[in-house]
Amino acid sequence: MRRLPPGAPILSTQAMRAAEAAAIEAGTTALALMERAAEAVATQAARFAMGRPVLVLAGPGNNGGDAWGAAALLRARGVNVMVAQSGAPGGVEAAAMRERYAGPVASLDSAEARTVLVDGLFGIGLTRPIEGAMAAAIERLGGGAGFVLAIDMPSGLDSESGAAPGTAVPGAAVRGVVPGAVVRANATLALGALKPAHVSGPDSGRCGHVLHDAIGIAASHEVRVVERPLIAAPGREAHKYRRGLVLVVAGAMPGAARLAAAGAAQGGAGYVVLASDDARVPADAVVHVPPGEATQWRKDARLGAAVVGPGLGRGAREICQQWAASDCNVVFDGDALSLMSVDTLRLRRAPTILTPHDGEFARLFGTPDGNRIEATRAAARRSGCVVVRKGADTVVAAPDGRVGVVLPPSWLSTAGTGDVLAGAIAARWAASGDAFAAACQGVWLHARAARLAGAAFVADELAPWLSRAIGECRTTPRG
Repeated sequence: MRRLPPGAPILSTQAMRAAEAAAIEAGTTALALMERAAEAVATQAARFAMGRPVLVLAGPGNNGGDAWGAAALLRARGVNVMVAQSGAPGGVEAAAMRERYAGPVASLDSAEARTVLVDGLFGIGLTRPIEGAMAAAIERLGGGAGFVLAIDMPSGLDSESGAAPGTAVPGAAVRGVVPGAVVRANATLALGALKPAHVSGPDSGRCGHVLHDAIGIAASHEVRVVERPLIAAPGREAHKYRRGLVLVVAGAMPGAARLAAAGAAQGGAGYVVLASDDARVPADAVVHVPPGEATQWRKDARLGAAVVGPGLGRGAREICQQWAASDCNVVFDGDALSLMSVDTLRLRRAPTILTPHDGEFARLFGTPDGNRIEATRAAARRSGCVVVRKGADTVVAAPDGRVGVVLPPSWLSTAGTGDVLAGAIAARWAASGDAFAAACQGVWLHARAARLAGAAFVADELAPWLSRAIGECRTTPRG
């Protein structure tokens, strides 16, 4: 299970270079930044090596300069280290770091695999496949290592898309035919900030566990990894309505609405109303009313948030339009996302949260361009809604440009868990009044509940773990 550093900033390649330039303009030298990076890499490499021999791969750019500096520091600490180089250092700072290393050096082709491999061949900005002899060397040396630590980015991985331009074929190095290669790391140390490929993209799993060291660079936190939330406990004067009233509107498949109601109740709502004609009412719902009575709740000033869409059915366009025209806070999920247009959503007077999976996202916004983070961010700006794009990496984007990212466990890929999420988000929204914060809290709690639930759970078993997840959060009394 991959992990990301909580609260870490995420910057595009262009934004990262701008942040580095700003640090240098403010008085930090490029060499000082490289020294800090080398120190961070050496510290992590020594921790993972635990006295075992280390092979450092050093490329010709700044990533290679970090590698040379780390190798020098490892050697000074008594680590058995060797450097395999791919070309001479190309920059002044990288050349200076090379001069500090006085240990053994081999070419990439002649180097022998060691237990621990530190990948410093290429960093961010590489968009072409690694081919030929270098690809063969990467496969051979990576395959012979027990642990691989990548510096900033696994070599060969596109730092923006999270896709591998070329992929090594197992055993191809033996045959001398390797069309492309990407390092598969056990851990990647992100320098300055995380990059999109660390969290999102088809091959982002090649980063392994992601670590972060700011190395003294001030990075914007507008896009960040969602951390364990701070949840306000009910105050002394709290009652069921102050804790948050959530309405869930059922439709053709009432089971989905029941799951959403359970998610809302276990997610911290004080009062849950289920508008459904299904006789099977979950204990989580305080009030059960026929669907036609949902209108009166729409006019209730105590309503904190409504959930519209889970199991609603494709024939419920009129219901969606009614809620779209209301002044209520609404979480639109499931079928509702296929029954409305972006133009309709933009005309809403009240805040809105959308929770699409990739298929629903494409139907609503069209085929996305670029990485998931930027595509979701663009969708939020276009619609004026907070967009929770569910998937292997869940991206929460606000219209003002803020983004939060969570890596949920893969066991959530079962029917009904998205309905639980919609209810949990509504509960946090009804309690806090902040749509973006509520979406981030709901996604984090949902992922944590899944981890607590263990393996192969079903959606009905997930909601009760939400309260346990809330109990693990940092809390502060309210009122």
